[in-house]
Amino acid sequence: MVTAVAPEAAAVLRGVRAALPHTGPVETPLPGGHLLRRCGPVDVLAAGVGPAAAAAGTATALALAAQPYQLVVSAGIAGGFAPLAPLGCALVAEAIVAADLGADTPDGFATVTELGFGRVRHATAHSALVAAALRTAGLPTAVGPVLTVSTVTGTAARAEELTLRHPGAVGEAMEGFGVAEAAAGHGTPVLELRAVSNAVGPRDRAAWRIGEAFAALEQVFALLPYDRLG
Repeated sequence: MVTAVAPEAAAVLRGVRAALPHTGPVETPLPGGHLLRRCGPVDVLAAGVGPAAAAAGTATALALAAQPYQLVVSAGIAGGFAPLAPLGCALVAEAIVAADLGADTPDGFATVTELGFGRVRHATAHSALVAAALRTAGLPTAVGPVLTVSTVTGTAARAEELTLRHPGAVGEAMEGFGVAEAAAGHGTPVLELRAVSNAVGPRDRAAWRIGEAFAALEQVFALLPYDRLG
């Protein structure tokens, strides 16, 4: 499980400890000053903010693993696209999309894929299974593409642009694509799971619900069907 910051990692660990028999967590230092925290069969890493830090931390953990990982999960809180993903709901990515990796052109935004330089989308593993488990447990859950951006959306115009380019997108965060790129480099399946702390659109800190999002994130990881995720 790869998060951006320590409070996200702590919420994930609380959920894991509620769900699984465990010892620890046992902390293992990684190059770069990060700590890998093991709880039962799950490792949790706060790799830093943004796709580059996420990719570097994930790749380091994958390269140094004593046994190959069966799944890599990008986790944390996120902005949600209304009305599909209201505050406090869980997000399950059916795809992880680099939403601002490309070029502005006179005809509009062109992705690096359209420019012939690479990929901007990763399919995820187990999204239907996880969404069903969360919904069965009564947790409001939105399923769809989760966008990775390097600059968080702060205007209605930008939110509208993203929803037009990515129909059905449920959330926006800053690390998923980096985690997915690192996982793909090691041939490991990837998933992104988040909880909504704010609406994507005009930046209004007073309307954010960080505490509720952390509680929902903890609940997500307490409800996962670990025995079916490898």
